[in-house]
Amino acid sequence: MIPGLVVKGWVWTFVTYMFVHGGITHILFNMLALFIFGVHVERYMGSREFLLFYIVTGTLAGVFSFISYYLTGSYMVILMGASGAVFAVNLAYAVFFPDSIIYLWGILPLRAPIMVLGFTALELFSSILRPNSGVAHLTHLAGFGFAWLYFVVRFGINPWKRLRMR
Repeated sequence: MIPGLVVKGWVWTFVTYMFVHGGITHILFNMLALFIFGVHVERYMGSREFLLFYIVTGTLAGVFSFISYYLTGSYMVILMGASGAVFAVNLAYAVFFPDSIIYLWGILPLRAPIMVLGFTALELFSSILRPNSGVAHLTHLAGFGFAWLYFVVRFGINPWKRLRMR
């Protein structure tokens, strides 16, 4: 998705940007995270709801990024990848399975909500400290944000209460 082209009518890229990646490691890490967390979330939600959740949160993360880039004059930045939707899936996993233990680097045990809070902090700091890194940190954060809204609007669930469950 390129903001300068979206304003010329390329609105389909709000969806299609999620299916293009910037290299083998980009798609590998996105699909690995989607496989690890998405399988459980899909089983919990059901396939149709999961597909709706994935497409809606990814698309809205793209719209948010478009607005951000356009308002800052970054008309020709290229946005690609499923990261916004994958971050939404990560939040969904933590909301549905708050007692689940994730082993960071295979050794450090973290509860799923701590993992999500850690990712959020990492993305916040990265967006401030390295704004021109070539990584769409705001898209990742928007994925979390729109997943949060999805839970409130669609399910009537307060994610904060679920994340604090023990």
